[in-house]
Amino acid sequence: MKSTEGSIVIKKNNESKDRYRKWKSSMRKDRAFLIMCIPVIAYFLIFAYLPMPGIYVAFTNFNYNKGIFGSPFVGFDNLKFITMSGKLGILVRNTIFYNLAFLVSSHLIQITIAVLLNEIRSKTFRRFSQSFLILPNFISYVLVGLFSFAVFNSTNGILNSILMKFGNEGIQVYSHPEAWPIILVIVNLWKGAGYGSIVYFAALTGMDHEILEAAQVDGASTIQRIRYITLPSLKPTVIILVLLSIGGILRGNFDLFYNLVGSSNVILHNSTDVLETYVFRAMVNNFQFSTAAAVSFVQSIFGFILVLTTNAIVKKVEPDYALF
Repeated sequence: MKSTEGSIVIKKNNESKDRYRKWKSSMRKDRAFLIMCIPVIAYFLIFAYLPMPGIYVAFTNFNYNKGIFGSPFVGFDNLKFITMSGKLGILVRNTIFYNLAFLVSSHLIQITIAVLLNEIRSKTFRRFSQSFLILPNFISYVLVGLFSFAVFNSTNGILNSILMKFGNEGIQVYSHPEAWPIILVIVNLWKGAGYGSIVYFAALTGMDHEILEAAQVDGASTIQRIRYITLPSLKPTVIILVLLSIGGILRGNFDLFYNLVGSSNVILHNSTDVLETYVFRAMVNNFQFSTAAAVSFVQSIFGFILVLTTNAIVKKVEPDYALF
């Protein structure tokens, strides 16, 4: 009996030694990649994990003199205040609506751009098209806001100048809340669709092009090749990118909303105010740091739950495409 137990212990020790040798060998083999990962790991440690204890501000009545952990604990009173004020429902509705619109429209346009670029045979024209489409991503949102104001302002904007030139009345765009959902979705597409298509185009570049050539020899049309070969090959990439996007569905694009609409235009608040702009006003205008932290806390928890739920659904339907 003792000999059997001893052999089991020896076997386990040998297995652990083998695992250690394999781990050491892989570390030595991939040390260049590990060194390259150090700045990324340091970034997330400094800016994502170390500040986590600061979430305690969401449950306090923050006082500068007493500090984060010295401020009086108030529990969920900050969330109750937002809920009772009637703003939370509007903020969550707008944030989810815009992010869903951005998510669906962006991925559809990005896939379309990637497929079209993949079908272009001229390398020179393809490179020019890529550069042209990616360029808006490098334009600052401040400049985008200035362009928007130059087009839509009521006094000497380009849109009203054209309308009045043809004998029509000018439009007060900054006083019409119903116009801004369309404007914001279009601007978001214009600025990010070209850059976002790079991932899909890279996935298509790594595809086996011999299959496409074989389909072409067999008489498949361009539409048939795209439908039955190109688009199915993008399925894993689409699922991963959508999963990552869903995690931030309760986080608004602050730069877009702030620079195009601003945070002080009360007329547009019902249709353009999102959680990020509310947090900004709470912190800068009213110095409500605890309320802003509470809203951010809800965003993080909601996004975490969404990612886990969506990943679980994907894992059940297509286990190979799940994140974890």
